[in-house]
Amino acid sequence: MTSRGDEPWLGWDIGGVNTKAARLHRTVGATPRLETVSVPFEIQRELPALAATLERLARRLGRDHRARHAVTMTAELSQAFRTKREGVAFVLDALGRAFPGDPIHVYLTDGRFVSPDEARARPLEAAASNWVATATLVARFTPDCVLVDIGTTSTDIVPIAGGRVVAAGRTDPDRLSTGELVYTGALRTPAEALVREVPLHGGRALVSAEGFATVGDAHIWLGRLRPEDYTAPTADGRAVTRELAGERLARVVCGDREMLDDRAVEQIAQAIVEAQTQLVTANIRRVVASHPPLTKAVVAGLGDFIGQEAARLAGLTVEPLSARLGNGARVAPAAAVIWLLAGEAGPG
Repeated sequence: MTSRGDEPWLGWDIGGVNTKAARLHRTVGATPRLETVSVPFEIQRELPALAATLERLARRLGRDHRARHAVTMTAELSQAFRTKREGVAFVLDALGRAFPGDPIHVYLTDGRFVSPDEARARPLEAAASNWVATATLVARFTPDCVLVDIGTTSTDIVPIAGGRVVAAGRTDPDRLSTGELVYTGALRTPAEALVREVPLHGGRALVSAEGFATVGDAHIWLGRLRPEDYTAPTADGRAVTRELAGERLARVVCGDREMLDDRAVEQIAQAIVEAQTQLVTANIRRVVASHPPLTKAVVAGLGDFIGQEAARLAGLTVEPLSARLGNGARVAPAAAVIWLLAGEAGPG
């Protein structure tokens, strides 16, 4: 597949709380390179602004005229929509308003690109196809592995064998049933979704279920994430600092920082992080058990540090996707889908 030299190639991963884009630069005689951008965008709260947001991101990537677009999405799961069909149609409408006249290619879970009209007619295949795009690209250079892609919200664990994506599930409910989709991510997972009790003052305390803190606070407190990487709203709407993360973590046991010292907060944070790592590890083992003899994990996403730890605990060797895609590994589906549309064999 070829294009005019002046026509940008843009890949999209349009989510419910983050929108990610990648531009593939292709110049004759030069190695193709990726340029990426990701912004927090909570579609449930900012629904009318999606088209303007897409247009703004495209301009940041250099689109000032016609471009070619490859699209994946997960925004259809947002509570803004009553059905996935409605959500897929809304995203496609926004793309059409943002880029009138541009060719738009929508990626389906069966690995095909289709027109927006066909995607509207097949909404459950257009929905949540992003993991297929990433896994299909990874399969080209690592034909036997497990892809572990951890974003802000969820984890994809995708088996790849013989250069093919061999996932048992294709829809979100099916993937949740197989362990190939785990609803925990680097930022947004509520603490109480991971732990029922935590260490406190030499004993154990039950935790509140009030959404006081997220796993992102635990990663910030422990120095596993940088504040600038915390792109989601915090539980209390306050800033992302270690001090304020500690205040949110203290509330997990209905306390505050006048009641809990650093050691107490540290133990709460460690308990949350350990529970998350164990959850991801258990499901990596579950997926691998169904597809022996996979021995390698390719890890990607904002939470790749979680994926690396969990994969090693599961007994796998680890290959960071960033070694091939650079910063594109942070927005892997957007990067992958534009590589696939361009018909490239993938980065060398």
